[in-house]
Amino acid sequence: MRRAWLALLPLACWAEPRIVYSKVFQGSIPPWVQITFERDGKAVYKESPDDEQPIRFDLKKEDADAIFALAGKLNHFKDPLESGLKVANMGMKTFRWEDGGQTQEAKFNYSQVDDARLLLEWFEKMTDTQQIYIAVERSVKYDKLGANRALLQLQALMERDRLAGGAHFFPLLERVVKNSSFLNMDRERAGTLIDWIKNGRPKPQQ
Repeated sequence: MRRAWLALLPLACWAEPRIVYSKVFQGSIPPWVQITFERDGKAVYKESPDDEQPIRFDLKKEDADAIFALAGKLNHFKDPLESGLKVANMGMKTFRWEDGGQTQEAKFNYSQVDDARLLLEWFEKMTDTQQIYIAVERSVKYDKLGANRALLQLQALMERDRLAGGAHFFPLLERVVKNSSFLNMDRERAGTLIDWIKNGRPKPQQ
């Protein structure tokens, strides 16, 4: 009887907790973003509520652990994060915690809470990464002459240590490497970026 009763419970009761981050900043490009981040490191990036082509990507377990640890330190967003200071509009950010059928969220333009700022940095890095992914995908599929610029943007992102995830770039970069219609320098750069994503960027020589 106990097993039969358990089977009738809503699936939401068994769902792993997740974090949903969103940012609304009118006048910026894009003006709205959302990242749904699961406990296992799987994530979905959208640039509109009805985005028909969301980007799916993964972060490593240790990164997911760090992100969820920060959410725990922030009491899963039960407490206010807004500083209340008179500062410039930097976009309204929302952290939402979803666990089964329960949710709680905190909104802020600017926060002085260190753990909130660290968590925001993670999601800003994810946002930067997906926006570069969109640029690389567009150039690889539709604008081969623009591939060099997009690949340089990805390289610059990695040189600033702002790449979050990256494995989902492999099919695009491999397409460049294997396609002779791309310039040789693009193919070489794509090969280098594949190696960096897999093995880490070499440290500059002193």
